[in-house]
Amino acid sequence: MQATTLRAVPAATPIRSIRSLQIGMHWFPERAGGLDRMYYSLVGALPGAGVAVRGVVAGSARVAADTDGAIEGFGSAAQSLPLRLMAARRALRRQVEAQRPDVISSHFALYTFPGLDVTRGIPQVSHFQGPWADESHVEGADSLGQRAKRYLEQTVYARSSRLIVLSSAFGKILTTRYGIPQDRIRVVPGCVNVDQFDLPMSQNEARLKLQLPLGRPIVLAVRRLVRRMGLEDLIDAVKLLKRSEPDVLLLIAGKGRLEGELQTRIDEAGLGENVKLLGFVPDQHLAALYRAATISVVPTVALEGFGLITVESLASGTPVLVTPVGGLPEAVAGLSQDLVLPTTGADAIADGLARALNGSLKLPDEQACKAYARANFDNSVIAGRVAEVYEEAIALG
Repeated sequence: MQATTLRAVPAATPIRSIRSLQIGMHWFPERAGGLDRMYYSLVGALPGAGVAVRGVVAGSARVAADTDGAIEGFGSAAQSLPLRLMAARRALRRQVEAQRPDVISSHFALYTFPGLDVTRGIPQVSHFQGPWADESHVEGADSLGQRAKRYLEQTVYARSSRLIVLSSAFGKILTTRYGIPQDRIRVVPGCVNVDQFDLPMSQNEARLKLQLPLGRPIVLAVRRLVRRMGLEDLIDAVKLLKRSEPDVLLLIAGKGRLEGELQTRIDEAGLGENVKLLGFVPDQHLAALYRAATISVVPTVALEGFGLITVESLASGTPVLVTPVGGLPEAVAGLSQDLVLPTTGADAIADGLARALNGSLKLPDEQACKAYARANFDNSVIAGRVAEVYEEAIALG
């Protein structure tokens, strides 16, 4: 079949009755991560789009209890890899034998791979949320491990008649790095529960709740503390920004292997009063933290398919500046092209933040941010688009 351009899937609400088996990574309430959050949001919204959900993830027995048996936790993610793969295969076999699904929905290739023979003959859709092998390489994984991950991903994607990507940028990675024909790829962005982040409180009320200063400009970055997130550039940018905005306060929420290194960078730059590492922020406080910020920033330097945090911030009414990496520009450009920085690096981030804080960069207001997030990324909107892709795969058989 001749390749076509990547096609975005429009929202639609036909009457459906689809049985899906959703293969995830972790269960979000047990493990925090962007992939896990999107899986959690999507499986909660799909029934409203006519898609019945059963699923398997690496997780405890509480997963089944919390979901009335819909999602099965096949064991702790702390188990050795061979044990996890065998447990994933057994769980997939149980699910298929209990009720044969109309479509397999793979969100994580590692746990899909061991059950490919079990699910043979069932239409499969892969949700591509990033090049796992390449991400591991950026974070320092050895070349043998990277090759093994690439083989595993390639095998799972080859089985899929449709692949969902979060952005056109990641669609190009699927075609160039994995050889997937464009006509099998559909662009559907990530989803959030907009109501969860649309709090009925002002910025100052949110700051009072979190005991944050009322009079200072607050910049927020919610990121895993790993290399490709560009947090080193962001800290260096605050050192530059401090010259014109001496009271600026950067809050970095998240945890990861770079925590010690980043704290050293903060201390050596004399930014102890201007940059704070918050560590992991519980979900019940995250919306208030976004609302409390003057502006959010996503300083990624590599491999960003969508940036769920961009939509979370907008849903909270807080504008967000992003670097021109991967799918980040696609996530915000429909609201304002001015939210996309011209390049990566400390200088560009510092300049963008300075213009945002001094008013020379026109930012969308609270209501515009919220309306954009609700219209384009709310769970119900995205669930309908995903369901359309499932229908395509089922029709192909």
